[in-house]
Amino acid sequence: MNDGTATLPWLVVRQDDNGNRYRVGRYATRAEAQKIADSLDGRGHKQLYWVEHMGRTATPSD
Repeated sequence: MNDGTATLPWLVVRQDDNGNRYRVGRYATRAEAQKIADSLDGRGHKQLYWVEHMGRTATPSD
């Protein structure tokens, strides 16, 4: 079984100003996902970006 959850378990999630959450992408490692989240967060928009592991729900940290 290869549905991608085993090989790409790390998600980058975006939350907009209205509280809506969207999956931005899936990545193989936490470091890779964090690099993308940091890059998006550094653009100066008001959205929040954070990293989650598949199957676990996390909240953004300040």
